[in-house]
Amino acid sequence: MPALLAVDLGLRTGLALYGGDGRLRRYGSHNFGSAARLRRGAPAVLAEPGDLEWVYIEGGGPLADIWVREAERCGITARLVSAETWRRAILYEREQRNGEQAKRVADTLARRVIAWSGAPRPTALRHDTAEAILIGLWGVLEVGWLERMPDDLRRW
Repeated sequence: MPALLAVDLGLRTGLALYGGDGRLRRYGSHNFGSAARLRRGAPAVLAEPGDLEWVYIEGGGPLADIWVREAERCGITARLVSAETWRRAILYEREQRNGEQAKRVADTLARRVIAWSGAPRPTALRHDTAEAILIGLWGVLEVGWLERMPDDLRRW
């Protein structure tokens, strides 16, 4: 089954892996600590799923360049996305009036995605991981693995 990896960019990186059925397979956070360690670690992260077709990365700059270069080297399509883009598509306007509010809503919605996907429930959910989950949700909608946002995720 094809896979899509979502990356909330940073040295402390949120990661979310989705399958071609549009459901979350795995999620977590990794602290690379430095750009050099990220450069050494990104190939392993991208190689691990084996069937990775897409990488959606929130952010830009030198850290994003590392992910994009490695994805291209592996024949994986990389897409850079801004927080404003995926938030506008997934969150209601009233849920994103400020960054703090958007992060709270992201946590709630990410937990709904986890439950809807049947993924293991988190003991704690870092905001970078929650945002990676939502970046990935937007990605699977954009590539057409889900036709629309599942009703179970939006109504609360």
